[in-house]
Amino acid sequence: MKPLTVIGFLGSTLDAGAFGPSRWNKWRPTVGLTMHEDLRVDRLILLHGTAHGRLAEYIAEDIASVSPETRVDRRTLDFDNPWDFEEVYGKLLDFARAEPFDPEVEDYLIHITTGTHVAQICWFLLTEARYLPGRLLQTQPARGGQAGGPGTWTTIDLDLSRYDSIATRFAAASAESTSFLKSGIETRNPAFNHMIDEIEQVALRSRAPMLLMGPTGAGKSLLARRIYEYKRLKHQISGPFVEVNCATLKGDSAMSALFGHRKGAFTGAAADRPGLLRTADKGMLFLDEIGELGLDEQAMILRAIEDKRFLPVGADKEAASDFQLLAGTNRDLGAAVAAGAFRDDLYARLNLWTFTLPGLASRREDIEPNLDYELDRFAEREGDRASFNKEARQRYLSFAMSPEASWPGNFRDLAASITRMATLSPKGRIDLDCVDMEIGRLRRLWSGQTDDGAGLLATLLDTEALAEIDPFDRVQLAETIRVCQASRSLSEAGRTLFSASRARKAKTNDADRLRKYLARFDLDWATITDR
Repeated sequence: MKPLTVIGFLGSTLDAGAFGPSRWNKWRPTVGLTMHEDLRVDRLILLHGTAHGRLAEYIAEDIASVSPETRVDRRTLDFDNPWDFEEVYGKLLDFARAEPFDPEVEDYLIHITTGTHVAQICWFLLTEARYLPGRLLQTQPARGGQAGGPGTWTTIDLDLSRYDSIATRFAAASAESTSFLKSGIETRNPAFNHMIDEIEQVALRSRAPMLLMGPTGAGKSLLARRIYEYKRLKHQISGPFVEVNCATLKGDSAMSALFGHRKGAFTGAAADRPGLLRTADKGMLFLDEIGELGLDEQAMILRAIEDKRFLPVGADKEAASDFQLLAGTNRDLGAAVAAGAFRDDLYARLNLWTFTLPGLASRREDIEPNLDYELDRFAEREGDRASFNKEARQRYLSFAMSPEASWPGNFRDLAASITRMATLSPKGRIDLDCVDMEIGRLRRLWSGQTDDGAGLLATLLDTEALAEIDPFDRVQLAETIRVCQASRSLSEAGRTLFSASRARKAKTNDADRLRKYLARFDLDWATITDR
């Protein structure tokens, strides 16, 4: 039979009758658990605060008198606030990880009768998660028995089959949570579903920043908002969801938009501005396309993440904001760090929890459930439901899931496609003719490799606008759009496109020149880059 070790807190209230001869007239759980003839305790790891050191000494002495074979191993463990769940769980987790447990040599019981309710919950969680390789031990005074006797004891084995119903309910709740994060879409891609399972656990158990990576249209913004709504549902945050596209924050206005400013800080600052970080206090800040932020803004964001404090523009006093951060990007931040365009310390802070959302072409099995989701969204948005007939649905899915369908815009392409068919379907019924027209339209939209750039332009201009552009201008406009989409800013695109003429002219405003060119076709930077 293996020796038994019991782990538990000193009961500062229940064990406090330890002083004076009358102490034996009161049931004391820590002493009582060593008095049972059918429970031989070989070692007792007794946790107590510094303030209760004298009480722990008396308890150890009384245990020695009733159970000489029990070795009391006293451990001092202080809490700033014994009702602070995060602090108690963290320190008990550190204790569990540092303790050299060996279930092959010893048996372990975790005494949950003493300690605060928070401590009892933490004991349960650590045992259930197997950080503590034992069973829970619960003691209580005997009814109608000797007041100072041992009382009664019972163990709780978390692996017992009678707890299957609890496990079932927990599994159902977990499935409900992941479904919530997926907007109720029954996705079938194993890698994506596994990623959502991980995000659910991280969202529930961590306040650390999360980085969502993936191509444009993969659903980063939608997932970020669902994470916020999930954490709010779990009462982990109470403030608002603040989303900002960092690609739109350029120059001096970026600092003001993010961190706020004081009245008179610069020309045009007619009033105080709280800034986005302040607005997100107690809530969540989603910095989409964070790779587009300047290095100065990155440095201040890093400090705001770590210290929850920052200095508004023109202020001489710091502001505070306790927000949780989500960041999104379609860029390779590792490569950006290597190129000196992104701070390595901020990347290290964001890279604790990084999740890469795959494009639609990598999740073709999820096209069908997302098709139904988009039809439901159309009905909610337009108040008019549309549906496929059987043959039309099969035709569309056959094309959509084939290698021919590249889905360069990912879920945005799919959403737009469903919206077009639902809008053009006669009497809300999407038939074969409607599907065939849409397939032809998608083929034209995706034929971006054609010399005149018609496929690329068709994603930004309607049929009438495209027809009014000469073939000569189509080639030039398509190339301009490609350069813009590959550039980090309007100025960078302008420098690339007008590099030769800039060398001949002393002072040129490339960004303004490019802006005016795009305006000729009713286009702008935000539209063509989706930033």
